[in-house]
Amino acid sequence: MKTYYKPESLTLNDELRKTVSDGKFIALPSGVTHYKEEGSGENYVVLVHGYATPLFIYDKVADALVKEGYHVFRYDLYGRGLSDRVRTEYTARFLAEQLREFVSATIPDKEFILVGTSMGGIVTTTYISLFDPPVKKLILLAPAGMRYRVPFAMRLAEKKGLGEILFALAKGRQERACAAEMLKSDAVVQEEYRKKFSYYAQFKGLRSSTLSSLRHTLLDFGSSLQGYESVGKKGFPVLLIWGTEDKTMPYYQSVEMVKIIPRAKLITYKGSGHIFLYDEGERTSADILDFIKN
Repeated sequence: MKTYYKPESLTLNDELRKTVSDGKFIALPSGVTHYKEEGSGENYVVLVHGYATPLFIYDKVADALVKEGYHVFRYDLYGRGLSDRVRTEYTARFLAEQLREFVSATIPDKEFILVGTSMGGIVTTTYISLFDPPVKKLILLAPAGMRYRVPFAMRLAEKKGLGEILFALAKGRQERACAAEMLKSDAVVQEEYRKKFSYYAQFKGLRSSTLSSLRHTLLDFGSSLQGYESVGKKGFPVLLIWGTEDKTMPYYQSVEMVKIIPRAKLITYKGSGHIFLYDEGERTSADILDFIKN
């Protein structure tokens, strides 16, 4: 029988954070944010994760970027990983404000490359729309935010009261399903992913934060569209990568995305799922590096 950390069993606080050796913490105006800074120099890349899995989703991509000489920053969105569980509505604007504060504190007034995966696509494009940062290139990996056929369970969870019950009933299945449903790697990689996810899921507030994000970011298609439309009017290059077997953000959304951002270069991964950047880190990194360098 496989052992996982007990979900929602620990409270994040300063004492606990003192025991963490992986990464750093920064007190931003909105809350304490956990992040990793890797590499050096002035070729900056900022990585923004998605709905539930924190910064470790970028382990393989970050390693590849650093080996090629890039200065890489990645952080945990509020409510995830080791960042604060802020008591508020987790709207795209709120999460984009965290990104603005983080960039201002770490690489103020510097040009940088921005990468967002899944819900991170909404966060990055909302950030661009609101604050017009000096982004050199934007990379979107299976981004959320396009209108699509929302699964029945998500529609139920959107309802106040019912969503709280459904998320509470999920208990420890959440982290196991997170890997089993989206990963297409072998059993060893899946188990590695589950263990990592379950470590972060043990901290209280993940369920309420992700439920709020579901209601106020993932399903707020009007706000998401504004962010993507804003990017469509900019001039910097955009790369879009999507897997044809993505069950979370179905591939057919890429058609509408390319209409909104016509200059986007679309790379299709036949047979790949939603989190190919973890499943297929080597291929994803190679395509990202090719886009950045050229």
